[in-house]
Amino acid sequence: MFPVLPSTRIPAPRPVRRVSAATRAGAVAAGAAVVATTGCGMFTPGLSGEMPDDITVTSPLMQEGQPLPEVYTCEGVESEDGAEIAGVSPPLSWSGLPEDAGSTALVVDDPSEATVFWVVHDLDPQLVELRQNTVPTDAKQAQNSAGEAEYTAPCPDEDDLYEYRFTVYALEEGLGLPDGAELETTLEAISERAIARGTLVSESE
Repeated sequence: MFPVLPSTRIPAPRPVRRVSAATRAGAVAAGAAVVATTGCGMFTPGLSGEMPDDITVTSPLMQEGQPLPEVYTCEGVESEDGAEIAGVSPPLSWSGLPEDAGSTALVVDDPSEATVFWVVHDLDPQLVELRQNTVPTDAKQAQNSAGEAEYTAPCPDEDDLYEYRFTVYALEEGLGLPDGAELETTLEAISERAIARGTLVSESE
């Protein structure tokens, strides 16, 4: 296990825009296109192949192997004042990054549906968390399978079997890609630079 970084810096956050459930069909279709072009499952070889799983990913509001809380899905929940809260990105924390990591990236996907819900990259390696529904101002978001550069909340049906992966990658360096970069291009860039990873999995009961 690589040592945990001793310091934490949390840049000023920017809000993550909510997305409706209507994007799900487009997300699945786009995800399938990624599979076809890479020819090796959801991700390119570097992301799917052997790599140290030394990063520990946790969340104060999600548990490994447990269902995804509804507030982080398109279904949402009702607040005490009756307002609907849905499509919020969950808070995540991680530790155990290699000392030589030059950047980090987050990929949220459903491997069974070949769908990517969220890609955040160029995260400062000194950063060890993402707060709920925020993205650091100096980070970038790539397109997801729906073609949106944001968190597109999963929309599981009541009886769906699912496995949602929240994977943090330690990278040798930043990707050098702009906000809204194409999904396939971004995943390939992550693959070429990834040196370690860790995953928190939320799955149906």
